[in-house]
Amino acid sequence: MTPVFASIGEVLIDFTPVEEDGRAVGFRMHLGGSPCNVAVALARLGASVEFVAKTSTDLFGHFMIEQLQREGVGVRWLTRARAPSTLAFVALEGKDPSYAFYGAGAADTLLEPADLPAQVATSTVLHFGSISLLQNPTSRTIIGLVEKLRGQVLLSFDPNIRPSLVRDEPAYRRTLEQMCAAADIVKLSASDARWWAPERALPELAADILSRGPALVVITQGADGAYARTARVQAQAPAPEVRVVDTVGAGDAFTAAMLFTLIEQRVTSRATAQTLDTDGLQATLQVAAAAGALTCTRAGADPPRRNELDAFMAHERESGRRAL
Repeated sequence: MTPVFASIGEVLIDFTPVEEDGRAVGFRMHLGGSPCNVAVALARLGASVEFVAKTSTDLFGHFMIEQLQREGVGVRWLTRARAPSTLAFVALEGKDPSYAFYGAGAADTLLEPADLPAQVATSTVLHFGSISLLQNPTSRTIIGLVEKLRGQVLLSFDPNIRPSLVRDEPAYRRTLEQMCAAADIVKLSASDARWWAPERALPELAADILSRGPALVVITQGADGAYARTARVQAQAPAPEVRVVDTVGAGDAFTAAMLFTLIEQRVTSRATAQTLDTDGLQATLQVAAAAGALTCTRAGADPPRRNELDAFMAHERESGRRAL
């Protein structure tokens, strides 16, 4: 069966702290990596999704594949390598999580063009981005695939910038600009925006990115909600108020719900994305913001299932009516 969604990029192990009396006493292992998280979140919403990556033959690689299969993510397009898995240790101090990555020579950085299945061109949406654009050959492979599929599939790009991993800033900025021009949808966070253009207001930056080529630009702002614009319309959505456990994976859950909702609205190309009206864009942001908020209520990248998201949004609507 041809998948509606394909997601390509890094897959890693997140180690999140286990705390007792406010002190970290150990770590809990989670499947991670932004494109991988998006694939899992899409599967939990009921989407048909394949993940494209190279995984290790080590014990972490086996864990990754088992978890993806358990989540209903297709693994037909995975390849394996006798190389280590990327590991990320997460610190949850302050507003945003911080990461320490260990991935030199890791399997997910070794993806080659020969590893790519021809069927990836038959998917409706290809999602890409994050730290997989920082190390070759994976970066080169993804860039080549994106350029090849321009105009053939709906291309979704999330920079998910990790400044501590950027070694050649001018080259990386050129890559970001190239991928923004190729993508149909660009979603970034306020922290991405602060690194990219710290002097620019978010609507101004969104307009600048839009002028480079995409049909839709979305900027998430954590507790302040999300903002989006096309060439025709703009929209904003507040973030639902929740008790935050941590924000790991919240942006990826947002991205998945956004893409899922756009497909439900028959947005399958740059041209159809350009026809979105304010109501459609607003509805998309509301669903995506709800998915991100729900993810914040649990530890690690643990996105909601469709029934959880529907119930949460129904509760939010009812609470809104009671407040009137």
